[in-house]
Amino acid sequence: MRPVQPPWCGISSRAPGSALPRPRREGIGLGRFNALSRDDTLAALLSCCGSRRWAERVAAHRPYPDPESLLAASDEACYDLTAVELDEALAEESLSPQPLVGARGPGTLAAHTALRAAHAEYERRFRHVFVICLDGYRDEELLDQVLSGIRTRLGNEPDEERAVAADELRRLARGRLIRLMSSEP
Repeated sequence: MRPVQPPWCGISSRAPGSALPRPRREGIGLGRFNALSRDDTLAALLSCCGSRRWAERVAAHRPYPDPESLLAASDEACYDLTAVELDEALAEESLSPQPLVGARGPGTLAAHTALRAAHAEYERRFRHVFVICLDGYRDEELLDQVLSGIRTRLGNEPDEERAVAADELRRLARGRLIRLMSSEP
């Protein structure tokens, strides 16, 4: 059994480091999250998922009695995203691609070249960035997981892929929320 790491925040096709998410707020804990002003709450939530409606829906249910309730509200809000809201959230995942963390050794340059080409083809085909949640994978597994995922998903029909991307985005938001709730200051 592979050791489980704390939630990896996943990647988008253009996240800095390509395996690193955009800079996110570090753990603030549930109690502090519940006490934030509305604007600060929205800012914290938008660092987890770029859909304004998602953030507003999750913020509206505060205070949360426990992290599980927050995660359930996040999941529900993700499932309810419209196509436009999903596009908004996917657009917030975009930054320029860079090498994956932990990817070293022979063949790494070729793999990154293949990954950049696959990202370009993915965006051409589906008209949105590639997102994948990598929670629980070790650094040395990331490149293989991304390459495998993007190659597999390039074979999806556009409607099928939007559903997969939406679920990956939900998983990314969940992991980011777990990280946000990870510790009380």
